[in-house]
Formats: sequence, structure tokens, C-alpha cells
Amino acid sequence: QVRLAESGGGSVRPGGSPRLSCVASGPTWSVNCMAWFRQAPGKEREGVAAIYTPGVGMALYADSVKGRFTISQDKRGMNTVYLQMDSLEPEDPAMYYCAAEGGADCYSGSPILGIEYTYWGQGAQVTVSS
Repeated sequence: QVRLAESGGGSVRPGGSPRLSCVASGPTWSVNCMAWFRQAPGKEREGVAAIYTPGVGMALYADSVKGRFTISQDKRGMNTVYLQMDSLEPEDPAMYYCAAEGGADCYSGSPILGIEYTYWGQGAQVTVSS
């Protein structure tokens, strides 16, 4: 089974630019979609960004982070995905989870931010502190 390990995050200053990393291990050949979700206390989990890893890496973003967050993959091995978070806003602090999927709903052009993901990491906390 695919295992995901997030790193990065922590406490950042308002307007800071943290970067989260997600390293996948195991049968990574079986997954073509990777995504970042977040959940703040008292709120539902929401999809933030997703990437279809084959080829150029088609990416989709939630409206709330479009233009501020960037999801990308390590082109050297395709088993690491990053989430660059710029211009943090008050609603951004949350637990951020990496997810991966390789089923039939994961294909180029599909709404990969809204599909079911099978594999999940433990999460990385992002907080804002001045």
C-alpha cells in the first residue's frame, strides 16, 4: 500500500510562505493523482489543490487558494509533491493532509480535486503567529 509522509509547515508569520512536502513510498506506480486537503478546527475538510502526475502535471485549485498556492511534483522521481503557500490569509491555518489516488476517477481532465482519495498522510500543521 502507498504510504504518504508530509513535512514542512509549523508556525509562520502572517503573510509568510511555507512549503509543504509529501513523499510517497510503496507502489507509487499505482497512483496518478495527488492532492492536498486541509481541515481547521470546527470546519469540514476541504480540497485545496490536486495534481495529475503523468505528463506535465495538470493541476486544479480551490477558489480560496487560487493564485496564492502552487502544487508541484518533483520531476526527478515523481514520488514527492509540494504545496507552496504564499500570502497566507487568516483562513489558511489548518492541518494539511496529503492524499493519493490511482483509481478510475483519476485521469487527465477529471475533476481530481473532488474525487475520493484512498491513501492519506498523517497531516502537517500550519499555524500563523506574529
